[in-house]
Amino acid sequence: MSDIDVAIIGAGFGGIGLGIKLREAGFENFVILERASELGGTWRDNTYPGCACDVPSHLYSYSFEPNPDWSRTYSKQPEILEYLRTVAAKNGVVGHMRFDTEVLEAKWDERSRRWTVTTNNGELHPRILISAAGVYGEARYPDLPGIEKFAGTAFHSLHWNHEHDLSGEVVAVLGTGASAVQFVPEIQPLVDRLLVFQRSAPWIIPRLDRTTSRIERGLLRRLPLIGKAMRGGYYTGIEGFGLVGFVDKRFRHPFEVIGKLQLRRQVRDSALRKRLTPDYMIGCKRAIFSDSYLPALAKENVEVIDDAIAEIREHSIVTRGGVEHPVDTIIYGTGFVVPPAVAERIHGTDGLSIGELVAKRPQSYLGTAMAGFPNFFSTLGPFGAVGNQSAIYMIECQIAYIVDALATMRDEGLTRVEVRGEVQEEFLDEVNDRSENTVWLTGGCATTYYRTADGRNAGLYPGWSFEYARRTAKFDRDSYEMSAV
Repeated sequence: MSDIDVAIIGAGFGGIGLGIKLREAGFENFVILERASELGGTWRDNTYPGCACDVPSHLYSYSFEPNPDWSRTYSKQPEILEYLRTVAAKNGVVGHMRFDTEVLEAKWDERSRRWTVTTNNGELHPRILISAAGVYGEARYPDLPGIEKFAGTAFHSLHWNHEHDLSGEVVAVLGTGASAVQFVPEIQPLVDRLLVFQRSAPWIIPRLDRTTSRIERGLLRRLPLIGKAMRGGYYTGIEGFGLVGFVDKRFRHPFEVIGKLQLRRQVRDSALRKRLTPDYMIGCKRAIFSDSYLPALAKENVEVIDDAIAEIREHSIVTRGGVEHPVDTIIYGTGFVVPPAVAERIHGTDGLSIGELVAKRPQSYLGTAMAGFPNFFSTLGPFGAVGNQSAIYMIECQIAYIVDALATMRDEGLTRVEVRGEVQEEFLDEVNDRSENTVWLTGGCATTYYRTADGRNAGLYPGWSFEYARRTAKFDRDSYEMSAV
């Protein structure tokens, strides 16, 4: 595979979409490297009970491959995975996939103007390397004393132990993020007692999920314009959350009122309600859509514990207040490692990896390119995601930009493109300046995915998604150093 043109890392939404659009643009000499034995990415790996998208399905899908047959407003994991399988097969990209192939290292070779990509199945030398690895593929565990000593059953939501029966057990859930909010209501009726260890209460917004009717699905099949209108309506509604994040924090109040009303309606106990009331502005951390999480916490067999964990023992969890809680099983709903592990394996012209550079400070250009990494592009890189829109929308923007860049290289006989260092710095100055007064940095959160340890924006684009779409609609060649030699 030495003469391969393009190597894509990851066969999830990003990799599949790239494959489809590359084929449409006339590219056939590409491979999609997937470490697992099946496509799907996040939607293959996350199989915990209740796993579903948190954006309406008509928006959480490719605009060029609408699905009129979604069974629910928010489809669950098996249906989303089946959608990806169907779309990939229909568009002829499965044949480009190399399964059970993990990227171990990637280095740029200036002399050949190709990447040397080392995998567990040998070397490749593509002209272009694209990372579509996603950000929800590496489990993050908390750094707690004694975590390795626990003698019961323990697993992360990403690696759900479906063989383990939770019935009649005392189960501890660590974390109250999006995954936990989905699986807690599913396991609550099964267990004897459920202990939810909460570091900070999330903002919970009504989900309004429902089953779609046969008539509705039939209309969508016969009248695709209805589906487009629904997608547009969902887009507008989700985009409106941007008012909280980066326009003016005063716009947050209506959203907070909705969250507080939901809390008051679903949790009658005033003491519990107080502990479940967030102490930070909505949007500072990810707000979560759910209709079932708060009612689950109000059940008699559930206890919410907001005292910090001091240590984990063989059969218990001890809080800093000195209370020991015997438990049978621990489920970690503690999120994911960002950036993904493959970022540590991709090395640029100075030998440093993407992971090393991003650890110093989040950096990229438009979330798709990075100075010091010629002929390299990515989806959902730093500052290539927004907090108020479907990730699929942003991925499609990036795919269009990347494919236009590759078409430019092909049509003009270019062998090397690299974003100019000064252009990237101007972009980073812009996003950091625009982030200064956002709720992400000034909303009162102690820790969050949205900010770095030193208080900077950790990688969200601080603007409207439609503005981002305009900026990525066409490859801006003047921002790059390009050579045909």
